[in-house]
Amino acid sequence: MRRSESRILTTHVGSLPRPPELVAMAQNIRRGSTDETPAYEALLKSSVEEVVRHQAEVGLDLISDGEFGKASWSTYVQSRMTGYELRPDDIRPLNWLGRDRERFPEFFQQEMPRAITGAPVMICNAPLAYVDTHPITRDISNFQSALSKVNGVDGFMTSVAPASADHNAANEYYASDREYVYALADSLRTEYKAIYDAGLLVQVDDAVLANMYDYLVEHSPEKYRQWAGLRVEALNHALQDIPEERIRYHICYGSWHVPHVADAPLENIVDLMLSVNAGAYSIEAANPRHEHEWRVWEQVKLPNNRIIIPGVITHHVTTVEHPQVVADRIVRYAERVGRENVIAGTDCGFAQGETTVRVHPSIMWAKFQALVEGARIATKHLWS
Repeated sequence: MRRSESRILTTHVGSLPRPPELVAMAQNIRRGSTDETPAYEALLKSSVEEVVRHQAEVGLDLISDGEFGKASWSTYVQSRMTGYELRPDDIRPLNWLGRDRERFPEFFQQEMPRAITGAPVMICNAPLAYVDTHPITRDISNFQSALSKVNGVDGFMTSVAPASADHNAANEYYASDREYVYALADSLRTEYKAIYDAGLLVQVDDAVLANMYDYLVEHSPEKYRQWAGLRVEALNHALQDIPEERIRYHICYGSWHVPHVADAPLENIVDLMLSVNAGAYSIEAANPRHEHEWRVWEQVKLPNNRIIIPGVITHHVTTVEHPQVVADRIVRYAERVGRENVIAGTDCGFAQGETTVRVHPSIMWAKFQALVEGARIATKHLWS
């Protein structure tokens, strides 16, 4: 993984808004319209090529395929695995949203009603196995082809962590939570290895590890530590054949626009994050709930040879950050962990799924331009 050895490098979290026609075709195929599959595959390839070209042109250094081949950031993986079955009538609460549902019921009733009513769950009722490798093979091929047409960038591809892969699921097959989580991790290893073997950086996305904090600590802080510790352990198990310097670990609080009072303070989970065997850690650091957490690194030492990717622009607001604001955020981190250990990033994805866009694409690209310009300003300051 490249480091900021002579200038501050830039990146983002991965998920970008999909072209509307690509989304429409994908949804039609899931409804059974196999006639559209060839056209979809061709459009997907050209769309990835376009979004890769645009990222390179704006000046980003470490880029993704936009997650264009996925329907969502996490539950996409369930369709690639055996062992899960949807039970539409089995409605369960969305505990990963924490107690914000209780603090702001009127808001959630209006803006996110399923947080109040609950949602159907996927049930694990058979052995888990990753069997449909076509999507990951296709997405890797499309991304590699697009990368070959641009210069000066490195590619990363996202995959979901065990803690987040089943946030809408429940186990009814395995004898224990440990057995279930490890079976899930072993299945996800297939995806992690495919990305690494293709020469790409592996980014593991894990919003739920942090989001379960508020719900579980209400019962017992120790219960949360046990729940999260098991899932970090299983993730490390799944990543054991991949060098740490080829892994990015993204932990966040979800891209959903909610109050976020339920968010875990970084200081309470930073040790769990750093126990993941990864070369870089991507965190939220630009939105109003977490911008102050650069102070955590005055007390916590970043392990040797590790990188921090703080979000210095955010999906949470439509306002385009001023480049000087971006630079100031970068400098605060560089002064605490070392300039070579900082890559400037984003808080979270700009599209949580194919139909969930957090800011208009034109604004997202303007934010990326501010990110790149802010990194240039920070570089002048830090290498002056």
